[in-house]
Amino acid sequence: MNTLFDKIWDAHVITIVKDGPTQLYIDRLYCHEVTSPQAFAGLRARGLKPLRPERIYCMPDHNTPTHDQDKPIDDPVSRTQVDTLAKNAIEFGLTHYGMMHEKNGIIHVVGPERGLTLPGMTIVCGDSHTSTHGAVGAVAFGIGTSEVEMVLASQCILQAKPKTMRIRVEGALGKGVTAKDMALYIMSKVTTSGATGYFVEYAGSAVQGLTMEGRFTLCNLSIEMGARGGMIAPDETTFAYLKGRENSPKGDEWDKAVAFWKTLKSDEDAVFDKEVVFDAADIEPMITYGTNPGMGMGITDTIPVTEGMNEVEKSSFLKSMAYMGFEPGESLLGKKIDYVFLGSCTNGRIEDFRAFASIVKGRKKAEHVTAWLVPGSWMVDTQIRQEGLDKIFEDAGFKLRQPGCSACLAMNDDKIPAGKYAVSTSNRNFEGRQGPGARTILAGPLVAAAAAITGEITDPRTFM
Repeated sequence: MNTLFDKIWDAHVITIVKDGPTQLYIDRLYCHEVTSPQAFAGLRARGLKPLRPERIYCMPDHNTPTHDQDKPIDDPVSRTQVDTLAKNAIEFGLTHYGMMHEKNGIIHVVGPERGLTLPGMTIVCGDSHTSTHGAVGAVAFGIGTSEVEMVLASQCILQAKPKTMRIRVEGALGKGVTAKDMALYIMSKVTTSGATGYFVEYAGSAVQGLTMEGRFTLCNLSIEMGARGGMIAPDETTFAYLKGRENSPKGDEWDKAVAFWKTLKSDEDAVFDKEVVFDAADIEPMITYGTNPGMGMGITDTIPVTEGMNEVEKSSFLKSMAYMGFEPGESLLGKKIDYVFLGSCTNGRIEDFRAFASIVKGRKKAEHVTAWLVPGSWMVDTQIRQEGLDKIFEDAGFKLRQPGCSACLAMNDDKIPAGKYAVSTSNRNFEGRQGPGARTILAGPLVAAAAAITGEITDPRTFM
C-alpha cells in the first residue's frame, strides 16, 4: 500500500512531533557557496561541529566564472563567497571540490556522476533544484540556510511530510522531443503551482524510456511546478548508470545494494493523493513565451490569447507579454534571438551536448548569436573532448566554456544584456533571472542548437 516516497521517508524518520513536523535523518548534505556561509557562522557561534562530516560535500558553482578559473575571481562578492566556502570546509573538516578541482562542477551534476547520490537516500542542499537527485530513486529536496545549519549540526531536519502525487507519461516520445520538452509540457498543463505541497513520482512508459540524463532533467524541474521534489523508481537504467562510479558500492556490497534498490518502488495498490496522466504523443519540442516556466507551448503553436482569462490572470499575462515584447496569438517561429545558453543543472550533462552537436554538426553558428556552451562538470568536459564533440562545436563556430552554473542565473559574469533574447536550456525564465532586463526563452538542447545556427526560433525537426 506504500508509495516509493513513503518507503524512503518512513525509513528515515527519527521522531514525529505531535501536531508538528517530523525529525528526518539525512544521508547526504551538499553545500554550495551561496546558502552556506550563515549556516557555518551559526555553528561557530554555538561552538558546534558537524555531526557526520563524512556525509557532507562542498563545492562552489553559482558564483564561479566559466573562463580563467585558474585566476582570482574579478567580482569581489563572488570571490568572497567562493573563498569563504573553502575556508569553512577546511575549518570544519569537510570534503571540498574547489574551482579547477577535477571533481568540481554544478553540485547537482557532480553528485550523481560521482556516485554520491544513490537510491533510497535522503538528500538535501540549500538549493531548490536539489530535486534533480530524485531521478535515482532518492528523496531529495532544497532547504533554507537555517536548515543547512540544522543538518550540519545534527544530520537531521524538521520537516512536515508532503502529500504524494504521481505523474504518468505513457507512450513513446516523438522525433526531436527530449526530457526537457516533457517537463515543459507537464508544467504548461499542471501550472507552476499545480504540485504545491506534493512530492511527485514520475512513472509511465515514456518516463521509463528516458536515459538517466533525461530523468535528471525531468526531476530537476519538479520544483517549477511548486512540488517539494520529484523522483523516479530505480530500475536497470539506474543500476547501469551507477555501476562502477567512484562512490558507488563495489563487489558484494554492490550486489546487496542492487537487491535492496529493487524493492524501492511504489506498491501495486499504493494510493497517491493525486494522479495525473499524459500521452507522450501530445508532446512536441517546447518553448516558453512568458516569465514563468509554466508559460510554455509547442514550438509550432501560438501564444495564448486573453479570452477566457479573469482580470487578475489577464493583467499578469499582459505584464509578462510587455516584458517579453511578445503579442497574444503570435507565433514565435522565425523570432530573432541574440543569445543561446547550453548548460545548467537542468541540461549540462553529456547527453545534452551530444544532442546539441547532432544539430550543429556540419553547420555554422549564426554570426549575430552569442553562444555559451557550459559543461555541468569537469567530468562532462572530459567526456565532450573524448567523444570529439569539442571539434564539432569548434568547426561550427562555438567555443566550450569552463564548468559552472553560468547564465542560468545572474550571479556570475555570464549575464544576458537588457532587452536581448536568450534561448536557454536552464530552468527559470523569471524577469531578470539571466540579467536585469534579459528576456529568456526556455527550451531543450535541440531547440537551442537550431536557434544557434539559424539565429531565430526554429523547429529542430527541420534539421533531423
